[in-house]
Amino acid sequence: MASILDEYEDSLSRSAVLQPGCPNVAIPHSGYVNAQLEKEVPIFTKQRIDFTPSERITSLVVSCNQLCMSLGKDSLLRIDLGKASEPNHVELGRKDDAKVHKMFLDHTGSHLLIALSSTEVLYVNRNGQKVRPLARWKGQLVESVGWNKALGTESSTGPILVGSAQGQIFEAELSASEGGLFGPAPDLYFRPLYVLNEEGGPAPVCSLEAERGPDGRGFVIATTRQRLFQFIGRASEGAEAQGFSGLFAAYTDHPPPFREFPSNLGYSELAFYTPKLRSAPRAFAWMMGDGVLYGSLDCGRPDSLLSEERVWEYPEGVGPGASPPLAIVLTQFHFLLLLADRVEAVCTLTGQVVLRDHFLEKFGPLKHMVKDSSTGQLWAYTERAVFRYHVQREARDVWRTYLDMNRFDLAKEYCRERPDCLDTVLAREADFCFRQHRYLESARCYALTQSYFEEIALKFLEARQEEALAEFLQRKLASLKPSERTQATLLTTWLTELYLSRLGALQGDPEALNLYRETRERFRAFLISPRHKEWLFASRASIHELLASHGDTEHMVYFAVIMQDYERVVAYHCQHEAYEEALAVLSRHRDPQLFYKFSPILIRHIPRQLVDAWIELGNRLDARQLIPALVNYSQGGETQQVSQAIRYMEFCVNVLGETEQAIHNYLLSLYARGQPASLLAYLEQAGASPHRVHYDLKYALRLCAEHGHHRACVHVYKVLELYEEAVDLALQVDVDLAKQCADLPEEDEELRKKLWLKIARHVVQEEEDVQTAMACLASCPLLKIEDVLPFFPDFVTIDHFKEAICSSLKAYNHHIQELQREMEEATASAQRIRRDLQELRGRYGTVEPQDKCATCDFPLLNRPFYLFLCGHMFHADCLLQAFLEARQEEALAEFLQRKLAMLEQGSAPAKEAEGGAAAGGPSREQLKADLDELVAAECVYCGELMIRSIDRPFIDPQRYEEEHLSWL
Repeated sequence: MASILDEYEDSLSRSAVLQPGCPNVAIPHSGYVNAQLEKEVPIFTKQRIDFTPSERITSLVVSCNQLCMSLGKDSLLRIDLGKASEPNHVELGRKDDAKVHKMFLDHTGSHLLIALSSTEVLYVNRNGQKVRPLARWKGQLVESVGWNKALGTESSTGPILVGSAQGQIFEAELSASEGGLFGPAPDLYFRPLYVLNEEGGPAPVCSLEAERGPDGRGFVIATTRQRLFQFIGRASEGAEAQGFSGLFAAYTDHPPPFREFPSNLGYSELAFYTPKLRSAPRAFAWMMGDGVLYGSLDCGRPDSLLSEERVWEYPEGVGPGASPPLAIVLTQFHFLLLLADRVEAVCTLTGQVVLRDHFLEKFGPLKHMVKDSSTGQLWAYTERAVFRYHVQREARDVWRTYLDMNRFDLAKEYCRERPDCLDTVLAREADFCFRQHRYLESARCYALTQSYFEEIALKFLEARQEEALAEFLQRKLASLKPSERTQATLLTTWLTELYLSRLGALQGDPEALNLYRETRERFRAFLISPRHKEWLFASRASIHELLASHGDTEHMVYFAVIMQDYERVVAYHCQHEAYEEALAVLSRHRDPQLFYKFSPILIRHIPRQLVDAWIELGNRLDARQLIPALVNYSQGGETQQVSQAIRYMEFCVNVLGETEQAIHNYLLSLYARGQPASLLAYLEQAGASPHRVHYDLKYALRLCAEHGHHRACVHVYKVLELYEEAVDLALQVDVDLAKQCADLPEEDEELRKKLWLKIARHVVQEEEDVQTAMACLASCPLLKIEDVLPFFPDFVTIDHFKEAICSSLKAYNHHIQELQREMEEATASAQRIRRDLQELRGRYGTVEPQDKCATCDFPLLNRPFYLFLCGHMFHADCLLQAFLEARQEEALAEFLQRKLAMLEQGSAPAKEAEGGAAAGGPSREQLKADLDELVAAECVYCGELMIRSIDRPFIDPQRYEEEHLSWL
């Protein structure tokens, strides 16, 4: 048995490939190149198990990779297909002639029921070797078992359903616990629930399937030879909530719904397809007399689980009167019928036979066929052989079948990972929709295919379906790559042309107003779509041309706003004299360059609103670039025009603090023309310092002179420090103003006197007012009566000057007394100086032998020296060196020292110097005296030289680094 279940390919067995609906050929397409890289394996591949049973096989079941077969009447063989080399033999221990009627294995592969022909039932657990009879089950010939997939475990089956040959349905529960000699029996309980009847009375329960829905409802499907029953209901509350009694109790008074077919095989079989273990089944197939009832299972339906039902008749040669089917198994897209000599596979989509697999006579007639739901493998057996069918990629060609059935959604679902097949499906769906005049759906499908673009476009053009063509183009545009710029430009331009043509055709039709609005919204959605933004921006110039050619100014503005081409939007509003809308766009987007460009136009029509917008932007605008617009606007000279320009310039100067000369000059010109009263105030506010004003003084002077603003001119003259001109001009305006100007040069008394003389001459000669002239004389202390007398005419009597002359004489008398006092003080000072000089002649100083030079600290008497009254003593050369370091007369001192040295050495140059002295040049004594007078005038430590050197550093900067390093 070591080699049991080692698989090999039987040379006599057949392999079949399932191709439902159409042959296995590659469909060429323009978008793809199909190449079969590997050989397609068959969907159903049969293999014979290398196993020769010691006795004939009477029954076989497989579940969860666990295979159990009964051999003869008293032997059970169990095999874990994951460990095929370790089979397990179990003896049933039967001495009577009872045969194995049927075997049932649960979904976990743990609980095995063996129904005997003697109406006994045996129980074997996967983890035990003991065969245990079920006493409560005795007397019932079990035909079917409905396992509890929701509650069943390896140790317990949970509540299950049992169908008998007498038509009864029982509820039972089995436990794997063996216990001791007096331990509990495996069958915890066994109670009847319901009896199935046909027209002649109770009928055998051929199949039982129990399921639980997601909402907690229970579902049971039971079949007899001719009927299929459905039990649907919610489990009862309380201790029996896990069981089925409450479900069947609802049908005590009335029978459950059922489907009945008159033909009779004498038996029937129900098969479910479950995509995943422990999930709800999705499809069913009921093998009965008239054929196979196939459909879907929908647990959400309230009245019936079955939906999309259809009856597939048996293939030719199969049926009650010919070769009856023995068993049925259901896969995702096929059901397989087991006959005595062959297996036939039928496609559940088309009803076509796609496989006929004949078996050799040497293996004997086929007995049964089962399916392992956990692995999807199919098992068939005869009395002497076991066969296994592998199902591989069953859904790979289903898309073709769905395609032929025009079920395109399902076809796309089953070829989603195969781009070439998906393209074929989409192309077929597009053609189908086009033939059905569903042009928009067709366009959407065509856009997803690799079909030739020109062919599709021409199809819609020939059919005059511009809307569908636009849909096709729009979807093609969305699928383009960033590198396909040329294609994107073409598509966006074409789409725009289609939309504009459509809008133009609908615009004049009052009956198509709703359609026009709908088309307009779609066009705007196309323009504003983020997916198309890049392409639209790249081709914006051509789109603007198209919009202009159609005269669609509304969408020109709309598109310009989307593309943020606000210059075009503002220009459009200005052309249509919608100046406030143009300003609203400018204010909303706050682009300074647009303000500079359109301000000359807007200020002529909405000056106040535009200036408000300028002020709101503040520093973001450069006022210098707005001056041209203001100049053009204010040239009209109207008060309103000038006032708006002045308002903005004042904002720039007073609020923003602009210092640009051009701005201040322009504000001056505006004041001079429109608000002369503000001109002088502005000039006075700017100040009187020529270095602190921000306007051009000469320009301001010329401007004020041209417009006759004399007071402003006087102020500018004062800032320019042209006091004479200021006084001359002020005398034409106001004498008091001239007086203010005359007092400005405070440090130049001569100029002040001259200016006051001008004022006096003007008062005397122009106004001929002696009293005012005398008042001027009193206002300026620099003027005397004799200064202004020449200005008076000869006929003026002395009585007019009596007070002025008396005041002048008193002043002279006071001045004479001051001079006498100063002379007396000078005489006294001279006498004190003479006394000091007499005293100085007798003063002397004493030099001791140990005294040293204050500079070099060497004995003083070694060389010529100087002694100062403060007590400091210096060698002559040391004093000269200290003097040269402290004073700036270095060149003069060096020259005197060099001359003196040459005279003392008696050299040739010295003789020449003496000759020069004889000829009138300075003598040796004169040079020495000059040097002494320069060097020894004061002590270099106590005199003014030391005081003036307070800002000199202690260390010479040129020697700082050297001194710094010496301290390290």
